[in-house]
Amino acid sequence: MRTRLGLLVCSVLLVGCASAGATGNGPAAVSSSAPVSTGAPASPVGSGEPPAAEPSVGAASSASNPSPTAGTSGSPVTATTPSSDATSTLATSPRPVDTSTLAPPPTPHPVREATDADAVLGLLAKLPVKGRAPKTGYDRALFGPAWTDDVTVDGGHNGCDTRNDILRRDLVDLVIKPGSNGCTVLAGVLHDPYTRKTIDFTRGQATSGAVQIDHVVALSDAWQKGAQGRSKQQREDFANDPLNLQAVDGPTNESKGDGDAATWLPPNKSYRCTYVSRQVEVKAKYGLWVTAAEKAAIQRVLTTCGGTIASPSAATVPTPSTQRAVARTPIHTTSPGAAIPLPTVATESTGCHPLSAAGNCYKPGQFCAAKHHGVSGIDAFGAAITCEQVGDRWRWERS
Repeated sequence: MRTRLGLLVCSVLLVGCASAGATGNGPAAVSSSAPVSTGAPASPVGSGEPPAAEPSVGAASSASNPSPTAGTSGSPVTATTPSSDATSTLATSPRPVDTSTLAPPPTPHPVREATDADAVLGLLAKLPVKGRAPKTGYDRALFGPAWTDDVTVDGGHNGCDTRNDILRRDLVDLVIKPGSNGCTVLAGVLHDPYTRKTIDFTRGQATSGAVQIDHVVALSDAWQKGAQGRSKQQREDFANDPLNLQAVDGPTNESKGDGDAATWLPPNKSYRCTYVSRQVEVKAKYGLWVTAAEKAAIQRVLTTCGGTIASPSAATVPTPSTQRAVARTPIHTTSPGAAIPLPTVATESTGCHPLSAAGNCYKPGQFCAAKHHGVSGIDAFGAAITCEQVGDRWRWERS
């Protein structure tokens, strides 16, 4: 009996143990299909449920269960620093340039109105009239380092070289180099006053020449008309004075060379009054002279914008005894009823000599042929002239 009772108890206990293992409530063996715990519940694959929340910073499980990284089955980490793409964008995005510490560019020279022509003619009348001096000894270095900022004129000592000062003054739609203190022009657009062209400027060894800075009164011309006698500082100021500088079409500037108003004027006729007015103002400011041919050319231009020239007196127009009266033809200006008597081109009967192949008298500033080198004569106005070497060319000049 006791044996039967013991067997019954044992059977009941065995059934209970087996039941406990089947329900997972007891110390049964772990099923091979159950996931292994790593300290944080994992999302069932393909369940569509969001991943389990990461342990908070400082939780005990964080050391054994690090946050998942991109490329693992967990959630990607959100970067706290800019990505490489973002960094590239920041590096290439335009940055505003602080120009508050840089002096403004020089003030543009105003376009001359007709009412100013008489004032310029009055200033021109005060300039000495002489022949062109020899170019002997001329060198660009005598006018100081190119585009130096160490000058006492407008724009000097503002932390920016003269060339960039003028580009910033005369160009529009500017692109300024970052880190240059608002100075260096990388690109812009020039509305060229000499040709009326619109020119896109881009800084570069092969492209910068499209826009050049013209000395309105050329350095060589100034050297031959008084600058030899100016001080070093005066010559440097002259070469960097915004009054004497203009951003222009490169090829057109090269065609000008060192010509004065008698030999070269801008192709754009509407700008010529402004151009010669600036030449007169520059020469007056720096004590330079003009040749007779140059003065006459400036006068002709200024009459087209309302200027009136007083009739020359006998004292200013010498008449040799061999010269007969020269017929005079009035030249009308834009002013109603105004007429300016100026001498016409003389003929052989007036006594001028030698004559050109066409039978005309020579005028100061005109080129002379090899057969006339060193020859003296009389010009169309009755004044003595000589064929002299000026630089590498020979010209008729007042004796």
